[in-house]
Amino acid sequence: MTNYDYDRAVYEKGYQAVCGVDEAGRGPLAGPVFAAAVVLDPSNEISGLNDSKKLSEAKRESMFDIIRGQSVAYSIASASVEEIEQLNILQATLLAMKRAVNGLSVKSDLILIDGNCMPSDLPSKAVTIVKGDSLSACIGAASILAKVSRDRFMREMDMKYPVYQFAKHKGYGTALHIQLLHEHGCSPIHRRSFLTKILG
Repeated sequence: MTNYDYDRAVYEKGYQAVCGVDEAGRGPLAGPVFAAAVVLDPSNEISGLNDSKKLSEAKRESMFDIIRGQSVAYSIASASVEEIEQLNILQATLLAMKRAVNGLSVKSDLILIDGNCMPSDLPSKAVTIVKGDSLSACIGAASILAKVSRDRFMREMDMKYPVYQFAKHKGYGTALHIQLLHEHGCSPIHRRSFLTKILG
């Protein structure tokens, strides 16, 4: 069963516009959390859709414009470092997801959300799917848009704060990143609540 088989099975239940939602950036020590919502055309399949973590960076980049060009609708949103600190990372992630869904130009009648948590007050019926980014084509597409958007943002931050080498680790807690934090302290885009065990 392919991820498009999953989506077609959902459409066969009578839904007209199925939206996939996924996030990128819950775990890093720096930067916003991103989310995307995508409505695909089940009759116009995009080859190679999968969980973004299973694709190379080059493949994700090439898929990004294809998904945006061939989808029925898409929306990319984020929650800021300040919102992560105020709300906690789970609630900030759910906020980014809700913003992505609400930003769609097409109203979906079913929302498929990767994981096991969903935002409140969504505009239509929603279900969570554990490992949905591998099971569903529209969630896989959303995972790619969210991941590429966040990676591009972190590359921009690399130019703004070059001492942290964000382009290399994208804010994740790699040995290099932790070493640089000890050398330079934290930047304005670091999640300070994530650094208490590292910096004290």
